[in-house]
Amino acid sequence: MSQTIEVKVPDIGDFKDVPVIDVLVKPGDAIKAEQPLITLESDKATMDVPSPINGTVKEIKIHIGDKVSEGALVLLAESGDAAPAASEKAPPPPPPAPPPRPPRPAHAVASRKFGFPTSVISRRCRSSRFWLKPATRSKPNSR
Repeated sequence: MSQTIEVKVPDIGDFKDVPVIDVLVKPGDAIKAEQPLITLESDKATMDVPSPINGTVKEIKIHIGDKVSEGALVLLAESGDAAPAASEKAPPPPPPAPPPRPPRPAHAVASRKFGFPTSVISRRCRSSRFWLKPATRSKPNSR
């Protein structure tokens, strides 16, 4: 359910009667929390007044050139999800998890762990131990 909220100038220090140099929103705009609404310029700095809520701008109460102090009414906003921004979309669903891999044979795990090709590891297993197959001699190259 939406409700109308008064957005006021927050604490801006010891400044009084600070001029408004820019109004960054207009009635009907969707606003997010911490989005700048107006820009104020003092003798020492330029500062943005952020939105305290998510919602929609209903009515603007100040104009460029007006002088404001802490607590001055900036605008009326409608809070809530009654008017979501058109640019906001629901995040896409996460991709499905890949299917689980079938377990690898123990001799393949051992070959990777110890750096031997699977062809030299015996598949016979006694007490979870693997043996290397006897080395086969290759015939010398004859010319």
